[in-house]
Amino acid sequence: MMMLKKNSRAMAPVCCGAMLTSSNSRREFMRLAGGAVLFSSVSLLSAGVQAGSGNYEAMVLSCIDPRFQDLVNRKQASDGLSGKYSAFTIAGASIGVVAPAFKEWSKTFWENLGASIQLHNIKKVIVVNHRDCGAAKIAYGETRVANPAAETETHKEALLEFRRQLSEKFPTMGSHLGLMALDGSMETFS
Repeated sequence: MMMLKKNSRAMAPVCCGAMLTSSNSRREFMRLAGGAVLFSSVSLLSAGVQAGSGNYEAMVLSCIDPRFQDLVNRKQASDGLSGKYSAFTIAGASIGVVAPAFKEWSKTFWENLGASIQLHNIKKVIVVNHRDCGAAKIAYGETRVANPAAETETHKEALLEFRRQLSEKFPTMGSHLGLMALDGSMETFS
């Protein structure tokens, strides 16, 4: 929570309160603050940070599981995609999009993908499901993920259903489907 400091001019955050002394007006504060924002924006752009729209390779759809965030990012980096993809993270990855248990989430994903296509000109969706997925258990029950073979088949079905829906909604969009293990290794599905 930001602390506010009361002075003769206005309530201001403590970090900026000194700028709003009687010798500095709100107008002066805004001028200085605007300069800081402009300086930060120029610094980011000159450092190679791209603008909000442009041409990117893909959208990466992955799960919210904290154990996999770094693994997914490392995988994309090893594939040469650092800074070249938009990301959508939802419980279960493709399961969160296609499973009837999560049907309310589906619309949000497809609308977000449409925005990413429009803003980022992406050409494919990279889907990273993972083993030991809690969302798979919620969506399909414990028996569907009770052993490695059943777990693989359950994820494969969800990933292929995702691809079917993707080709129906965005016929020209490519996809890359994978199931990641806890060690970061990836099994892919065609």
